[in-house]
Amino acid sequence: MNATKAMQQIDVMLSHVWMVRTFLKHSDEAAEDEELREVHRGLYDFALALGSPLRSGDADTYLKTASKKLSKFTKAVRLFCDIQPEVSTHTNFQMAVVSLSTARDNIESLINQAKTDGLLG
Repeated sequence: MNATKAMQQIDVMLSHVWMVRTFLKHSDEAAEDEELREVHRGLYDFALALGSPLRSGDADTYLKTASKKLSKFTKAVRLFCDIQPEVSTHTNFQMAVVSLSTARDNIESLINQAKTDGLLG
């Protein structure tokens, strides 16, 4: 895998993150739950950090930034997984957990593969 391919694959996963973030941000539950607002802010921070290197086609910076921000992103995903049953048991929230967790797992795997392939120092 090369850096550009890794960036593109992570960006595909990021589209899922963005959709969950948008769903959470605009949910009625977010108006009432500070932890849920922390989640959608954490997801936004991850996506925002990757936007500039993606637009400029700077795959090396993209991968370094994704790697650097992964732990905070993971923290936001884990928080959502933990609080989701208390926030809402609606199928939309349950599927948001699945989508977000899957995207996070795939992003982590792609970052680890980039490290293995020597694309990250």
